[in-house]
Amino acid sequence: MEPLARHAILLIEDSENDALLMQRALRKSAITDCVHIAQDGKEAIEYLKGVGQFSNRQEFPLPQLILLDLQMPEMHGLKVLEWIRAQPEFRSTVVIVLSSSRLVGDIQLAYKLGSNSYLVKPPTLDMLYQTVAAISQYWLSLNQWPEDAEFNPAELATGSLAP
Repeated sequence: MEPLARHAILLIEDSENDALLMQRALRKSAITDCVHIAQDGKEAIEYLKGVGQFSNRQEFPLPQLILLDLQMPEMHGLKVLEWIRAQPEFRSTVVIVLSSSRLVGDIQLAYKLGSNSYLVKPPTLDMLYQTVAAISQYWLSLNQWPEDAEFNPAELATGSLAP
C-alpha cells in the first residue's frame, strides 16, 4: 500500500492507550501524515489557536482532519467541537467524532454542532484497523481537497483566496 502523506491530522484524545492504538492503526493503514495529539480540550484549542508551545506552524500545522474524543478532562469534546465550528478558519476542517458514547443525544448534538462524522470507538484492535482504513479510504483518498499544497483553511475565512 502506498503511503498517504498529504495532510495534517489532530487527534484529540485524553487516553494515552487509545492514542497509541490510534497511532498504530494509522501507521498500519499507511497513513504517514503529520499526526499531532492533544490530550484534552484545552490543549486542543491552544493547538488550533497556535499559542504557547504550539506557536510554530511549521512544527504544528493546522489540521485538515481532526479526530475528536468526547469524554475528556478540562473540556468536553462537544464544547471543543462547538468552539471549532465557531471559528471561521475551521469551518471547512473535517471533524470526526470518535467516541465510546452511543448516546443518541451525543450523536445528535455532535451533528448539530457541525461534526462531519460520528464513529463509535471499536471494541477490538482489528475493528479499529478497519475503522481507520475506512477513514483513510474516504477522507484521505476519495475526498477532494484543495489542490494547493499550501492550503490554509484560515484563507477561506478572510476571503484572501484569489478567484
